Amino acid sequence: MTQWYFHVPGKADRVGPLDEEAARQYAQANRQALAWRDGMQGWLAIAQIPELGGQTAPPAMPPPVGGSHNRADDIDFKIVGHEMQFVEIELDPGESAIAEAGALMFKDSAVQMDTVFGDGSHTGQGGGFMDKLMSAGKRVITGESLFATVYTHTGGGKAKVAFAAPYPGTVLAMKLDQHGGKLICQKDSFLAGARGVQIGIHLQRKVMTGLFGGEGFIMQKLEGDGWVFVHAGGCVVERELAAGERIDVDTGCVVAYHAGVDMDVRRVAGLKSMFFGGEGVFLATLTGPGKVWLQSLPFSRLAGRMFAAAPQGGGQSRGEGSVLGGLGRLLDGDNKF
Repeated sequence: MTQWYFHVPGKADRVGPLDEEAARQYAQANRQALAWRDGMQGWLAIAQIPELGGQTAPPAMPPPVGGSHNRADDIDFKIVGHEMQFVEIELDPGESAIAEAGALMFKDSAVQMDTVFGDGSHTGQGGGFMDKLMSAGKRVITGESLFATVYTHTGGGKAKVAFAAPYPGTVLAMKLDQHGGKLICQKDSFLAGARGVQIGIHLQRKVMTGLFGGEGFIMQKLEGDGWVFVHAGGCVVERELAAGERIDVDTGCVVAYHAGVDMDVRRVAGLKSMFFGGEGVFLATLTGPGKVWLQSLPFSRLAGRMFAAAPQGGGQSRGEGSVLGGLGRLLDGDNKF
């Protein structure tokens, strides 16, 4: 049975699902509303839909990627900045973007904020309570909040919303249908995406990889066909691995990789390198085929340097200190008696 959904620009609430008879009655009374059903690329005015008394047929939706019936909104965007980047998303009427809590930088007044249970992928698409409960549970396991924020353009024309990275680095824009419909990412890398993208979990099945791979046993799995924006620390390098080709990586530098890439760990060769090389006992290994993305500044490394530079006694530091060390601090008056 066909199920219709309606949205009136300027109002936050949506109506639906409605069967065909109820949909026609609603359309006759609300000619200014936008309508959507499964098989349509996006929201259309009622006047454009023959089934609801319009004149032209809605465009057919291409077959969904990976068997999913939840096609993502086709959003426009641009990435701004260098060291501290943010992504600016441009929405058409009825389009939505989802983002992590606290990621918002700014939005136009026509963009309506709505906090939802789960990852927002079922908003307006008829998802049941169990679907939302499962998506919320997956978010908690990957270290995210139970709730996500959905930003919907409820006016006319174009509207913008922007999301900022949480620490210095690079924002990667990835269209999931160009990567097989699935990406495996580090736990806290997802920044924002088009409505319809699903955020799940990827479990490391190998015990050694989960313990020493740098990402733990649980990583994020991004699925769908739309745009997602992933944040990485520092600069990012993309490598295309052929079948059987392997690259050894510091365990904290893995940002994302294709589902066909195998991630494992290997022990650093030689006792001297193991104990005095400064790279730890294990390295992560990524074996193709597929693409991998690596970051130059993992947040754990940044946090470690900040902690090492912080005053250990709880007081305030005046900088690196003089070449005389403790004696220099005594002479320059930087004392905590």
